[in-house]
Amino acid sequence: MKLNLKMGITAIAILAMTGIVNASGVGYIDYARVIDNYDYAKQVTKEVDAKGLEMQQYLVDKEKEYKSLDTPLKKQTFEERVSQEFRTKESAYIALKEKREQEVYNKIKEAAKAVMVEQKLDAVMDARGVFVGGIDITQSVISKLKTMR
Repeated sequence: MKLNLKMGITAIAILAMTGIVNASGVGYIDYARVIDNYDYAKQVTKEVDAKGLEMQQYLVDKEKEYKSLDTPLKKQTFEERVSQEFRTKESAYIALKEKREQEVYNKIKEAAKAVMVEQKLDAVMDARGVFVGGIDITQSVISKLKTMR
């Protein structure tokens, strides 16, 4: 019984030391640089910006329409209707923006995990969270994203 316990403790100690020896430390990425060099993120940004411009154009068009109304009652009714329509458009815009940003984040996270495994790192952090040390894997993540679909 004591022999099995000693062998178990020895095996755990050896495995723990092996894990420490194989670990390469902490990697970090410059998230902004990854975004700037990731074509899908650029595409998402263009899509979201286009929706934002659509909303601005909607307001400009409605303002012109509002100015052409001649009675206070018509103006009030118009304001209430446009206000409701705009809130609906704004909610859809925010939902689209959040969904697309999450998709980009998930793809970057997936690439960072793959690089972490390839380079046998313990963790990957955002560069803003690293004051000193670590391994910059930003370019590796960018390269990984270019090969992923």
